[in-house]
Amino acid sequence: MIDLNIIWFLLVGILIIGYAILDGFDLGVGILHFFAKNDNEKRVNLNAVGPVWDGNEVWLLTGGGAIFAAFPVVYATVFSGYYLALVLLLFGLIARAVSFEFRKHSHDDQMKKIWDMAFVFGSFLPALLYGVAFGNILHGIPIGENAQYYGNFFTLLNPFSVLVGLVGLFMFIMHGAVYMTLKSGGDQQVKMFNWAKNSYFIFLILYILATIYAFIGSNYLFANSFSNPLFYILTLVLVASIIYIPIGLKAKKAGLTFIASSVMIGTMILLSALSLFPRLAPSSINLEKYSLTIYNASSSQNTLMVMLIMALIGVPIVLGYTIYVYRVFKGKVVLNDDGY
Repeated sequence: MIDLNIIWFLLVGILIIGYAILDGFDLGVGILHFFAKNDNEKRVNLNAVGPVWDGNEVWLLTGGGAIFAAFPVVYATVFSGYYLALVLLLFGLIARAVSFEFRKHSHDDQMKKIWDMAFVFGSFLPALLYGVAFGNILHGIPIGENAQYYGNFFTLLNPFSVLVGLVGLFMFIMHGAVYMTLKSGGDQQVKMFNWAKNSYFIFLILYILATIYAFIGSNYLFANSFSNPLFYILTLVLVASIIYIPIGLKAKKAGLTFIASSVMIGTMILLSALSLFPRLAPSSINLEKYSLTIYNASSSQNTLMVMLIMALIGVPIVLGYTIYVYRVFKGKVVLNDDGY
């Protein structure tokens, strides 16, 4: 018999991976926008992500919708605990969204600077908050009886979660810089290669520290991993992609490096999912008793089946649209009056 709960666990993971890879470089480019030296570099940044960022956001919407439909208890509990963080996240996403068009139609240099900072702020804040939120999932959330959340905004700012937030931040910066090596040329491309190299090493150090911290403070994540062959396969893929990134950057192979960066991000999320399974929201109060899993927090089997049919129709459409858009806008950015 098909286990719909496991299928939806995998589907939610795929949607999260898609969002992290695609919107991840958007966020990284937005953060790097702060260091652009002139208007030409800024316009290259904006035109590199302008045609695709809104399509990338679809993966966030479908991921959130999938959690709401398949695991409503998780959606209600976790999102209520993250309420203030979500408000800040939405504020950042809105600031980033409006910055593109408002900057394009601004003729005053001062206003352009304001919208440039909106683009930077609207990228930095989500990049950091996503990692902090994910760190809390790995660390455990104060969930008690009847899926009640016990905590506040500052509960989320524990050392491990902040460390994971920094891991995510520099991972997105590196990913965005690698993407910009594909989209820019000349001096700007050289700068992006340098940014990718520097942020890679910071990311790697932070990731190693976070892994050690998790092994010591959240060792339940590794309880069943070492007996699972899939853990070793994913670890091997992760290590290979991590090793290749500096090699690809040194050889100026931007395309292969971007693929390696994408594989690394996807594999990191898959390893985290494997470590959590079957939990979706581990409880820091009582791991065994109060954790929300794919079984005790899911919708009915009929709902999961109906939603799966809809997903099998909708996800290929999203994939097709995404592939088409990236094919249309592939190659280096060429600035013209119609751009941002």
